Amino acid sequence: MRWRRSTARDPAAPRAPRTTALPMLFAALAGAASVFSFAPFGWWPVEILSLAFLFYQVGMDTNIRRSTLIGWAFGFGWSVAGMHWLYITMNRFGNIPGPMAVGAVCLLGLYMGLFSAFATGVSTWLRRRMTLPVKSFLLLILPVAWGLSEWMRGWVMTGFPWVASGYAHNNSPLAGYAPLVGVYGVGVIVALCASCIAMLTQKWRMLGAGVLAATMAAGFGLTYVQWTQPQGQPITVRLVQGNVPQQDKFDKEQVAGAIAMYRSLVLAGRADLIALPETALPLPENLPPDYLPSLEQYANTTGSHLLYGIPISDGPRMYANSIKGYSPTGQAYRFDKQHLVPFGEFVPAGFRWFVDMMQIPLGDMTRGASVQPAFAVKDQLVLPNICYEDVFGEEIALQLRSAARPATILLNVSNLAWFGESVAIPQHLQISQMRAIETGRPMLRATNSGATAYIDGRGKVVAALPNYTQGTLAATVQGMGGMTPFIRFGNYTMLLLAALAIGAAWWSGRKYAKTGQK
Repeated sequence: MRWRRSTARDPAAPRAPRTTALPMLFAALAGAASVFSFAPFGWWPVEILSLAFLFYQVGMDTNIRRSTLIGWAFGFGWSVAGMHWLYITMNRFGNIPGPMAVGAVCLLGLYMGLFSAFATGVSTWLRRRMTLPVKSFLLLILPVAWGLSEWMRGWVMTGFPWVASGYAHNNSPLAGYAPLVGVYGVGVIVALCASCIAMLTQKWRMLGAGVLAATMAAGFGLTYVQWTQPQGQPITVRLVQGNVPQQDKFDKEQVAGAIAMYRSLVLAGRADLIALPETALPLPENLPPDYLPSLEQYANTTGSHLLYGIPISDGPRMYANSIKGYSPTGQAYRFDKQHLVPFGEFVPAGFRWFVDMMQIPLGDMTRGASVQPAFAVKDQLVLPNICYEDVFGEEIALQLRSAARPATILLNVSNLAWFGESVAIPQHLQISQMRAIETGRPMLRATNSGATAYIDGRGKVVAALPNYTQGTLAATVQGMGGMTPFIRFGNYTMLLLAALAIGAAWWSGRKYAKTGQK
């Protein structure tokens, strides 16, 4: 089936009324299918095909309302399927009744769908406004609009860019673009590939096939570029995974056993760096008086550096989700989480009732500074991030380029026990892999229930503990120095290229209006 086109030089000519309900249903199913492109499945071509289906539907005519609704349905399916594990958090641990938890996930999906609705609706509006030929619409406007919608999803209302399309491509040829343009730039290129596949159904199939092949080949070639170099001597690390059940973490009767377990895992053997998960320990005032001094003494006597997740109180009702550190020279270290999770770590205006209903402990926390120093471990500088923070690659890049001495190793500490035995854990590991590729630096992960892992500077998982087990992961890690283009410029490169693409589309629209050449 070929796209219906308007007469000679007017692609904005009115169309006969068309039903939208069935295309919306198919779009929602196509969006939901994209979950198989992300970890743990890793079938990244599925994502490109699902986007190609969306773009084919949007390209069939120039009805703005229809395009917007189809995009909304696609984004709804994408988000609900990709983040369905939030149901576990609300129902199992938040004690919200099942139907209400399902409704909350669907409401989130409707909100997230607004971003893909923006991409398709604005694209169609620009197509009409600029009198665009179909080729420009597919190769320039749709990919850019998709990438911009994902970028907006990363900061509007503090941002929630989980399952952004670029994350599915850690192991695809498109990973080579990540050190240049970051995950949102990769998303633009994913959308470009989808447009090329949509073009295969039309008379421009040779152009589509050529652009698709060139894009994949260039990405594959870029994977061989070494943007960073080894710096300093390798360090030994031990990453601790406690596997404490979420329902036990704030149970006073269970805390004693948990902290004894963590102490025994720390004391089990020395390493240049020993890292414990997010909130591995309770508030300091709830620990035995000799607990932290005993860990510090072990660090002193063995020459180990210690980092552990712990909430810190800085005053009445002032809590920070923090990492405390201690070096064998006696130097103390503190890192405070600065990108807080809505509802879990800060209460959006008007939603105190929801946080209280979910019985979230420490549900309103203080933010750390946007740029904080790294932790020195021998020749290396280790920059922590806490749980959800590694979803925001531009913030990590900002910390690296703002430092007088940029960190050489990244460390994520997390507690994903909130999400049970779900795809959230492998999805989060995949996000950490993208941060390693973008920055050219190894990423260490010390987590409560998984995935505790060592990822090298090319995004490959070198070693990992089985999820939902207790133990330590030992590894020798080489720090990396130097700057990738993404560290230097963040998302500005992607935004500049997007602006140039829109300008090129505008120029092609003017040319088309004069000549009628498609």
